[in-house]
Amino acid sequence: MAALLAAAPRHLRVASVTDSGDAVTRSHLADGRCVGWYAPPIPGWRVAIDAEYAAAEVPPMLAHRFGISDFWARWTRTECVAKLADVPMVAVWRRYGLNMPTGTVRLWRTLVLSPSGFADEAGSADRAALADLVVTVAFAVTPGLPSPGLGLPSPGLGLSS
Repeated sequence: MAALLAAAPRHLRVASVTDSGDAVTRSHLADGRCVGWYAPPIPGWRVAIDAEYAAAEVPPMLAHRFGISDFWARWTRTECVAKLADVPMVAVWRRYGLNMPTGTVRLWRTLVLSPSGFADEAGSADRAALADLVVTVAFAVTPGLPSPGLGLPSPGLGLSS
């Protein structure tokens, strides 16, 4: 899993909703495009991604509640936890803020994809399209299955109501 997360930028593409239909999972951007995850599925694991524009203004109500420091990285991680737990985002942040709940499976990588750092790291034709995005990729063990390896976290996300 560590190798897959290390290579995460190579598995991301930006495309229209129609053209990203073959992604394993995707996140919709404010301009109508999607950031898709195109790595092969891993048996026993679910994946979620969330992407936001790094330069986007933090909505005033959210800035007041959570602050603006590292906001989009914290937001995308929390959004991934909500997606993996199949819980509405607002329910997660009302209960936990933008912090990871105790007991959350913490297999994720948050990337701030900028033209200088991303272009060297990935061989994708989507470098320019992915520039200036904050993207989190997160994994959780599929519920009801045993942990797929020694030392890996239990399937629970710690978000039961």
